[in-house]
Amino acid sequence: MTSQVSPSQGAGGSDVEDEDVELFSVNWNQDHSCFSAATANGLRMFSCKPFKEQLRRIQEDGGFRIVEMLFRTNIFGLVGQGADKQYQQNKLTIWDDCRNVLIGDFSFKSNIRAVKLSKDYFVVALEHEIHVYSFKTLKLIHLIDTTSNPKGLCCLSHHADISVMACPGTRQGIVRVEHFGSKETKFITAHDSNISCMTLTVDGLLLATASVRGTLIRIFNTMDGACLQEVRRGVDKAEIYSIALSPNLQWLAVSSDKGTMHIFSLRVRPRGKDASNGKSAIAGRQMDRSYSSGSVGSNASSSLSFMKGILPKYFSSEWSFAQFRLPEVTRYITAFGDQTTVMMIGLDGSFYRCSFDPVNGGKMVLDEFIRFMKPSMSRSRTPNT
Repeated sequence: MTSQVSPSQGAGGSDVEDEDVELFSVNWNQDHSCFSAATANGLRMFSCKPFKEQLRRIQEDGGFRIVEMLFRTNIFGLVGQGADKQYQQNKLTIWDDCRNVLIGDFSFKSNIRAVKLSKDYFVVALEHEIHVYSFKTLKLIHLIDTTSNPKGLCCLSHHADISVMACPGTRQGIVRVEHFGSKETKFITAHDSNISCMTLTVDGLLLATASVRGTLIRIFNTMDGACLQEVRRGVDKAEIYSIALSPNLQWLAVSSDKGTMHIFSLRVRPRGKDASNGKSAIAGRQMDRSYSSGSVGSNASSSLSFMKGILPKYFSSEWSFAQFRLPEVTRYITAFGDQTTVMMIGLDGSFYRCSFDPVNGGKMVLDEFIRFMKPSMSRSRTPNT
């Protein structure tokens, strides 16, 4: 990377005044302790607890459309917005900002839709292909065809000993799961319509998905493809912006264009273990089919559930346990801070931290709100459009 991406000032502050800079995308790091912001003139990195801008890099000839972090290592995956010839929308740059070293450049035949990083792999999602690279060798190890994937849907597990990737299959509603360690591929029929959002647990053994209809979220065991639970966001069609799973697997959070962030109680449990202690079900190699559907959790369900099979399906659905209302002006990407705290970052330059009562649920409490970029700088937009 050229000196153009070197900071005008160092991490933690900048003498560069905030001008009218457009915010293109925001992305959490793998443990949700930080997030990155890709702007029209560079990149920024923020830590969440306490909230602070940790890093700002100014790019004089154009900024970035995608900035992806690798935990807190200052290794970034960067995709330009196209204004700078060196940083085009079809080119990925892996950059070590701490050592000021270029790790590698990778060019593709079409624009990059998303980038995902893990300790062992990095993934580049194009509209019809997924490219998987080894971080150790920087060599392409998998080339996977997908159905049309304009959002670049793809997720990677982040456990130290297990590497799992999920992406759309070649037919609508199908999710392809790659277990890199065991070299197994699993195809899961998740929905009847196209997938719009997905996420994996840290160990990659659970997958949560939503379709373009946006009414139902389903949770699957990635080893055998079994559907372990289904919850309902609502009845009306919605665009799901993000899905997040709590570290202890007790809660699921969903944000959408309806302006409400929903929390659902999960009844997915590791077999033979208590998920409430927040520990993974992984024990050495004994990971096969380690999750099952437990007893029904705390989600509200219709009082007419006894007429299941007679009335429409939504009368017996599992509904959200807690809710938080957001402005319907932009998309918000959510993540769990701890077991009962949820954070949201918006493309209007806003950061929310809220909490919920794990016993009674209901309306969530706003604990913190910060404008990390001026509202005039940011614009509601779909990433990569």
